[in-house]
Amino acid sequence: MKTIVLAFTGASGLPYGMRLLQCLLQSGQRVHLVYSQAAQIVAKQELDFTLPNRPQDAEKILLEHLNKLSPPHKGTMKKFSGELRVFGRDDWYAPMASGSNPGDAMVICPCTMGTLAAVAAGLSDDLITRGADVMLKEKRPLILVPRESPFSSVHLENMLKLSHAGAVILPPNPGFYYQPQSVQDLVDFVVARILDHLHVPHELVKRWGA
Repeated sequence: MKTIVLAFTGASGLPYGMRLLQCLLQSGQRVHLVYSQAAQIVAKQELDFTLPNRPQDAEKILLEHLNKLSPPHKGTMKKFSGELRVFGRDDWYAPMASGSNPGDAMVICPCTMGTLAAVAAGLSDDLITRGADVMLKEKRPLILVPRESPFSSVHLENMLKLSHAGAVILPPNPGFYYQPQSVQDLVDFVVARILDHLHVPHELVKRWGA
């Protein structure tokens, strides 16, 4: 069982984050989740789902919500064998706030350009940016999924800076060579690429050449 730190921020693209959470729990991973206030707004707008203000409420509500979702076709399970813990964005006692217990990897999905800039600048003014800063200094995998278009020179410079620091910049750009038939197929393509970088097995999409 790996410990994956997952952060939702206020960029468009919460379906990617929620699908990733579902897949991680289905594959037996331990997920430490934290989300911003802006992510709560986006979740309501894009998914008609309310992310609770209190972490202790969020764990139960998220698990109930994900269990109600129809398991998409591609070999995924419905039962969760993983563990979920939700932390407040100002919970400095959370494991990911310290290099002594950082987790195996961290994903910010979706990632706002503000969050990306804060991480690139080494700011740690909330648990999301602190967690990312810990990952970089401890040389652990950090994956950022920036949902923005077009990228400005500032965005690109920040991404290059983070790439040099060891982060993976993974924009949610789905491929079409496997002939997707639904929006869910497009979401699964992106989530599959994230899972590959986390070295978490999945059967979301057919492998190239398979």
